[in-house]
Amino acid sequence: MVSTPYKVVLFLDRDGVVVKEDQVDSYGKIIWIPGVFGALKTIADMTDLEFVMVSNQDGVGTPSFPMNDFLPVHRRIVSTLEGEGIVFSAQHIDLSLPADNCTGRKPGIGMLSAYTKENGYDMEHSLVIGDRLTDVVLAKNLGCRAILFAPSAMRQDAENAGLGETLALVSNDWRQVASFITGTITGTETIRTSRTAEVKRMTAETRITLSLNLDGRTGGHVHTGLPFFDHMLSQIVRHSGWDMDMDVQGDIDVDEHHTVEDTALVLGQACVEALGDKRGISRYGFEILTMDEVRADVALDFSGRPYFVWDATFAREYVGTFPTELVEHFFKSFSDAAKCNLHISVTRGNTHHQIEAIFKAFARALRKAVKRYPWDDRLPSTKGVL
Repeated sequence: MVSTPYKVVLFLDRDGVVVKEDQVDSYGKIIWIPGVFGALKTIADMTDLEFVMVSNQDGVGTPSFPMNDFLPVHRRIVSTLEGEGIVFSAQHIDLSLPADNCTGRKPGIGMLSAYTKENGYDMEHSLVIGDRLTDVVLAKNLGCRAILFAPSAMRQDAENAGLGETLALVSNDWRQVASFITGTITGTETIRTSRTAEVKRMTAETRITLSLNLDGRTGGHVHTGLPFFDHMLSQIVRHSGWDMDMDVQGDIDVDEHHTVEDTALVLGQACVEALGDKRGISRYGFEILTMDEVRADVALDFSGRPYFVWDATFAREYVGTFPTELVEHFFKSFSDAAKCNLHISVTRGNTHHQIEAIFKAFARALRKAVKRYPWDDRLPSTKGVL
């Protein structure tokens, strides 16, 4: 089992999207689409999309379009993009003519058979950007979404062709496309709403305030009065990528139980509130993480149903002054409050390493599960609710 997430692909047409539509058979015919460099660089910098070029080049190798005219010009286009930090992991170029009925010619997917879940690709959240309806059909055939790089009036043509559900956006403005993909602002419309929560829990046993941002940039600070517990919670802040500020005042003069339990409940509640309707999220997260001699495995699903599975044995009753029995209780309480399936296991070894590996793996699984795809507002469930 590999703990890396599935790769999400941005399939890009060339002519009409990157360079002006033409038989580009000389350097003088390379005319860049306005804004393409800045937009693609922004997408490359702000997302983990894998760039793949997919292009039909009619009749390359025939007398009217010799290979020697195509290749140097194509290489110049690709090398220029690479010089701007825009790198394609693969290029799939079909050279046939329409009359050839080649299975590799768009919208056929003969050239793209490797892009499957079995090979580590997430087609559901991948994107095709092209300037023709055939590119939208390609996206439909691949099981992903499409951005039609065309005037907005083309939306009606796509809907008339039964492609409305495949469309994520219709625009011929690269700035708008980049803003849409990265989830920032386009004009006065907010494509991506904030995913934040403010939770307070005031009881006779604890007083807790938590500020959470699932799309954080600055980190945060956690204080519970329990040094080892603070050290573990700081692993969540660091490895989840969240902004999280939490202050906990608990009755630790009695014991640590209420503080640990209520901290988990508040964190779980905040996750539910910040995730909202859960549209466009990955939903599932998993991580295998080693720390010296131990290996921790964490898998979770924000399914709306709490279920907890624990497989860990600690050789020590305490780490510092922290009772190790409360580690299991923390994660069980989080699962209950966050309404998620949570499965955790760790191999035997140094107790400190075991617990820290669990918290780090948990944080990284959280990061994957809450990952949002701004171009996809679908709910990751066939039930219609999570």
